[in-house]
Amino acid sequence: MDLFNPDRVANILPYDGIADYYGRVFGPTEAAAYLERLLRGVEWRYDEVVLFGRKIQTKRMVAWYGDSSYGYTYSGVTRQALEWTEDLRALKTRVEKESGATYNSCLLNLYHNGDEGVSWHSDDEKELQQDGAIASVSFGAERKFQFKHKTNGQLVEVLLEPGSLLVMRAECQRCWLHALPKTKKVNRPRVNLTFRKITGA
Repeated sequence: MDLFNPDRVANILPYDGIADYYGRVFGPTEAAAYLERLLRGVEWRYDEVVLFGRKIQTKRMVAWYGDSSYGYTYSGVTRQALEWTEDLRALKTRVEKESGATYNSCLLNLYHNGDEGVSWHSDDEKELQQDGAIASVSFGAERKFQFKHKTNGQLVEVLLEPGSLLVMRAECQRCWLHALPKTKKVNRPRVNLTFRKITGA
């Protein structure tokens, strides 16, 4: 298991926000074990988005957990949070210690392979704490993650390793979009957890 070392943390954004990449904070054995347990132990459901008034089911699967049954609306669909599992509660505690922030909810995404991704967006829904920290933990396949500045279109890329932590803070969501591009080079699953803070809770 890697120990937290603040010297290895790097903000990968040049300006208008913070995206601290911590690298691998979970060792290979621990990360692989969490991946297997999350694949089996999470109540996965196919994600849904509303496009042109029609509800469409995606290949990607999602799950939403929290301290309470918080409602969270994105892509035109509202989800109600499930109660933390033992693993998710342990991961939340670990991520809070690493990042120095607190969270009360977590959105999980399961990408079965590189054919599944997420297009450009910001995590700026009204339920979320404005400029609050959002901590992204990755298990499974290594995937490229991209940022694009909303004004000038500048691109920033990072390879998210299995067991790694990326924490987006400050005006990151107001100034940058982010995406997980599809790729034919990845044929293994990836589970991503984004720990968040719902306001008014």
